[in-house]
Order: sequence, then structure tokens, then C-alpha cells
Amino acid sequence: MPSARCRVEIDAPPARVMEVITDFPAYPRFLPEIEEAEVVSATPESWEVRFVLRLIRRMEYTLRLSRDEDRLLQWSLVAGIFRSNDGSWELEPMDGGARTRATYAIDLVMDVFIPRAIVNSLVGESLPATLARFKARAEGG
Repeated sequence: MPSARCRVEIDAPPARVMEVITDFPAYPRFLPEIEEAEVVSATPESWEVRFVLRLIRRMEYTLRLSRDEDRLLQWSLVAGIFRSNDGSWELEPMDGGARTRATYAIDLVMDVFIPRAIVNSLVGESLPATLARFKARAEGG
């Protein structure tokens, strides 16, 4: 799967955006492709989370995520359908901290074959839609 990077400006401070990003159990309520998100273990600055995703088929995977204050959330694969799944959210304050420029980056390598045309479509269409859902949730929608 190709790497992808997408940026969105959010009318909420970085702390609010990070709050939404790290509320993993809420993902199924606003991300229709996420069927389950279970925090397996947690510390104040890191989590291990098991996700069940339904895109082409049901996919289960576990990520280890860690954050650096309200600026950065990074993750890597622990187990699951991918060969690798690495990514990050970078949050930059704007307008004196009242708004946020959020940059989402992901690099996936699938462990099963999915035709490249389908993968490119998923990245090109679902990633912007997913960021729009995070934006709406952070802005109070």
C-alpha cells in the first residue's frame, strides 16, 4: 500500500484535537469503517489498541500508540493483518492556539493481496473522508 499524507485545518485547539484522536473507544461512533476499538493497555502517554476495521473485508489489528503532549501521536503495528502499519498525527497550533493544522501520515504494507487500484482508491477517497470526520468531531459536530 502506498504511503499517504493528508492535512486538514481544524477550528479547535490542539488539546481538543488530541483528545478526539486519543478517544479510541469512540471511533466506532463517528468512523463507520471501524467496528471495534478496544484499549488493551494504557499509560498516560501511550496505548495499545485493538481495532476491527471493515473495508473490503473484516480486518483486525493492534497498534502501539504514543503521544508527545498535544503535538504528536505516533504508532506502529503490534499484530494483525498488515505486514507493517506506521503513522502519525502532527498537530500545529494556529491563530494563537485557537485552531489546529493536523497532518496525518501513514505507511501501510498489507500482509494479504489487495489489488493496487483498490488500495489507491481507498487511500485517495477514504483518507480525506476520515480526516473530515475527525475535524467535525473536534469542532463539536
